Amino acid sequence: MKIFVGNLAAETTDDELQKRFEPFGKIYSVKIIRDMFSRQSKGFGFVEMPDRKEATAAIQGLNAEDLGGKPMSVTEARPERPRRRR
Repeated sequence: MKIFVGNLAAETTDDELQKRFEPFGKIYSVKIIRDMFSRQSKGFGFVEMPDRKEATAAIQGLNAEDLGGKPMSVTEARPERPRRRR
């Protein structure tokens, strides 16, 4: 299951985010989305967990929990929309 994690502090790293999710189960990947040019965090990221039950527990356990001084917004990620071609 892909999990959306929003309201992240600019200083939050992929490793910090992974450590917060690890107690809930196995993690496939963690990725904080960054600006292509400045490499600054855009304030959100994604965590992928293979087990739906563990992912649901992580969502319930971490939503509104503090990370880096800000309460995280943790929800199931919506399907990706197709990108427009220019």
